Amino acid sequence: MSEANCVFCQIAAHELPAQILAEDDRTVSFMDINPATRGHALVIPRRHTRNLLEIEPDELSAVTLAAQRLAKRVDERLVVDGINLLNSCGAAGWQTVFHFHIHVIPRYVGDPLQLPWRPTPGDPDEIAAAAEQLR
Repeated sequence: MSEANCVFCQIAAHELPAQILAEDDRTVSFMDINPATRGHALVIPRRHTRNLLEIEPDELSAVTLAAQRLAKRVDERLVVDGINLLNSCGAAGWQTVFHFHIHVIPRYVGDPLQLPWRPTPGDPDEIAAAAEQLR
């Protein structure tokens, strides 16, 4: 199933150009056209699914395994110092294309990519309150 106006569905159907890295019956991996670092790629399910909250477990597994295969290839073929896997869910979670995807981002010492979150100790009472809500 695809969405007519979804750019990722169009890439998966080979209706739009992309630097395809790998594909199988369930997933497509391709280069990000707005790369955070050299080698930044995306892995998507062929079937249109809006986000992490809606993807079926078997499709999530297929995409995650494809992301792992790509991360291993990145590690073997590019001279990297690390790799980030990133999924953004919802506009407030920085999702800009509403077709589930995982970013495979090669990391290099000194690269310009920085996450806006800097870990600092949290309020223990607030942590406990949130934990209680999630149990």
